[in-house]
Amino acid sequence: MKFAAPVCSKFLDSFLHLLKKSPAGAVFNPWWEVDEQNDAARNAPAIRRNQLHAYLQRRLGNATLAIIGEGLGYRGGHFTGIPMTSERILLGKKKDDCIEPKDIFSSIKPRRTSKTAKCPDGFSEPTATIVWGTLLRLGVEPNEFVLWNAFPWHSFDQPRGILSNRTPNKSEQLSGLPVLKAFLEIFACEQIVALGKIAAAQLEQLGFNAHCVRHPASGGAKLFRQQIATIVKQTL
Repeated sequence: MKFAAPVCSKFLDSFLHLLKKSPAGAVFNPWWEVDEQNDAARNAPAIRRNQLHAYLQRRLGNATLAIIGEGLGYRGGHFTGIPMTSERILLGKKKDDCIEPKDIFSSIKPRRTSKTAKCPDGFSEPTATIVWGTLLRLGVEPNEFVLWNAFPWHSFDQPRGILSNRTPNKSEQLSGLPVLKAFLEIFACEQIVALGKIAAAQLEQLGFNAHCVRHPASGGAKLFRQQIATIVKQTL
């Protein structure tokens, strides 16, 4: 189903405003907050909002496969605004993994938001590289799949600082459910895949049927590739 441009923008603008309601505590909201320590400029949240909008707009009405992770990572969406997508992917530094910046979006110029002193080539997230590279190698077109997280914001470990990742607690997981529900209503994909048990439990709570595959982190890449290949062959 194709959406007219005004309808598309209305859906996505409402969704971006829904993301404003992030929980308090050790949680960073990349679309509406400035990372005072690591952002290159005060307009970083606006850049990340624009990039998320461009990414989602390309897939609205086209995506047939939704892949849902656990939560946003500091090496990925924290600085790009796009789940499971790193700055190095946006900057074209993952071409050896068959990933081109135009695969993400082409309507605006991709930009990094982290300070170059923090990571000269931009942050790189292994999960992002594995997920994107695997799907593209399997022949899935970039606009045929859409990536999201059950907990949409970045939960970090307070003692270790904002450049760390932490599993969202039960209360935080509950706070992410309305956003996840809204996302899957906008992107009513034929197939939904949960990366790991936490994402699977969140989807089950909302009543969505989903395949559950091994998360590619912590030695799970090989099994993830095998499982996602089976799903793709059966459904696409």
